[in-house]
Amino acid sequence: MATRTITIEYKPYDWAKKWHNNLKRYNVLVLHRRGGKTTANINHLIKDALVNTNHRYAFIEPTYKMAKNIVWDMLKHYCRVIPDVKFNEAELRADFPTGSRITLYGSDNPDALRGITLNGVVFDEYSQQPSNIWSEIIAPTLSTTGGYAIWIGTPKGRNAFYRQYAQALNDEDFYVEYLPVSVSKIIPEEELKQQRKNMTEDEYLQEWECSWEASIRGAYYTKEISEARSEGRIGSFPYDPTMPVYTWWDLGVSDPTTILFFQTNGHQWRLIDCYSDNKENLEYYIKYVRNLPYNYDKHFAPHDIQVKDFSATNNMSRWEIAQKLGIEFEIAPKLGIDDGISATRMRFKALWINQDKCQPFLDAIAQYRREWNDKMDTYKSAPLHDWTSHFADAFRYWGVSDVRGGMSEQMAMRVQENRIRPRGFK
Repeated sequence: MATRTITIEYKPYDWAKKWHNNLKRYNVLVLHRRGGKTTANINHLIKDALVNTNHRYAFIEPTYKMAKNIVWDMLKHYCRVIPDVKFNEAELRADFPTGSRITLYGSDNPDALRGITLNGVVFDEYSQQPSNIWSEIIAPTLSTTGGYAIWIGTPKGRNAFYRQYAQALNDEDFYVEYLPVSVSKIIPEEELKQQRKNMTEDEYLQEWECSWEASIRGAYYTKEISEARSEGRIGSFPYDPTMPVYTWWDLGVSDPTTILFFQTNGHQWRLIDCYSDNKENLEYYIKYVRNLPYNYDKHFAPHDIQVKDFSATNNMSRWEIAQKLGIEFEIAPKLGIDDGISATRMRFKALWINQDKCQPFLDAIAQYRREWNDKMDTYKSAPLHDWTSHFADAFRYWGVSDVRGGMSEQMAMRVQENRIRPRGFK
């Protein structure tokens, strides 16, 4: 049978030509905005799906909505010249005549990625994805095939994407590209001048010059994290068995449940551990906590733990279920988000963080930020709700709570300053 030639209307930039011809099993591509990284990777997957039989490829965006709004039309556009390719709109999937398949996913639904087998995967905007999605979920999907992984994006602080890049620099199994706009020369100077007018210096350095150091727009805890690092309060601070442990929980149903583990001597607080998982029941999390070798004093949860769970036996609340399972939760004060964040920032000065076990927490709160409203040219009133929110909410419950069951000193100061009347308190 004669081989048929299919020509796809894709013209790669010079950096992409070099990469396409030198792909390694692991690849980290750090590029400025509009550098062509998403286009290059979609076309790389398309080529592999055409030349390989019955292979499976995944393109993972931070959210399913981004995959649908940004990548899906691009995939269909470049595949339109391929005979017999079929598109499944419901699953964001392209099936090729070779039997191979490309599926788009969002990292906001990690369960959809568990248990599959892949020959290649692309993480787009990896700096905005949960730090455990690679090690815990995706790496095993490539183990039986020897498949490849590609991390692409623009920096958003020193998070999992930065650590992947730093590791890759000294690993011969990685292909690494670091391309700020001043080096690529892809974007005309006149356009860059216009971008500078519309952006802060930090925003420009981050988005166009690929700076790992520039602060994230609207991030709540940038200053506090920076001070903690400079003062040596982020490092190796393990569990002290002579002191009790307190936990603060953010309880999810369809969202993750996140738990933070603290110790205190009355003046200094240490965050010694953290945990987050998705779509397990309360019994699972309580069993997990009780199996850890910690000596617990109290456990704190938000007020909605007292709401009746009508899916549970006897219409019990999760507070009642937890009590039967051996944990009696204290209820964190029910306070406004903005005031809670302010109190937590004040309390940060007394916090030491065990980086050995709390890197996911650090990644999350470093990116926890206000959401920008482009139409109104201002920030929205509420924080952006994404994977960072669950760590940040549990952290805020700590920020407003006293271990005796009332408000923290910092929250009491906020109440006094603003004459806030906390709900649930008399």
